[in-house]
Amino acid sequence: MRSNRLEAFSDGVLAIVITIMVLELDVPEGHHLADLGDSMTGLATYLLSFVYVGIYWNNHHHLFQLCSRVNGAVLWANLALLFLLSLFPFTTAWMDESEFARDPVIVYGLNLLGAALVYYTLQQTIIHAEGPDSRLREAVGRDLKGKLSPLFYIVGILGSFVTPWIGVAAFVAVALMWLVPDRRLEEYVAAHATE
Repeated sequence: MRSNRLEAFSDGVLAIVITIMVLELDVPEGHHLADLGDSMTGLATYLLSFVYVGIYWNNHHHLFQLCSRVNGAVLWANLALLFLLSLFPFTTAWMDESEFARDPVIVYGLNLLGAALVYYTLQQTIIHAEGPDSRLREAVGRDLKGKLSPLFYIVGILGSFVTPWIGVAAFVAVALMWLVPDRRLEEYVAAHATE
């Protein structure tokens, strides 16, 4: 089965996730630039989650450029990823409205950790579906960033019990680490474009 429908559906879901997040932003009550100050927390949490959705969208795109087979397991793994990403507006809004209180930051971290683990599961499901000649397996290699991210999330979640700012710092660090698209997949696609 080809992946076009899966990709189109995923793109649509991610577009809706971003739309819902931006609708959660509070419009300043005043008419001056200084009035934006009350909206800064909302803008910061929106920016962080927007970057995360962008990272997943970008890497999802590269992932499926290397995917030659889609089966039922891949479809369900992809749906699980979309489910966790669709929770971003909720966990982002809660973290914002609580002004980075401990429990909402922990829940946001759990949401990020869950999405990372399910993305890894999706990647492994595709590799398994493709068998020993998997182009994705070859392109992914050791996947250092993919293995470090969950560790950062766990540190952020546990650190949030001390102060939520440790969690926020860890989550921002992972976003910065992934801001540059996964070059391994991009380079593999470019190198094998003629095949």
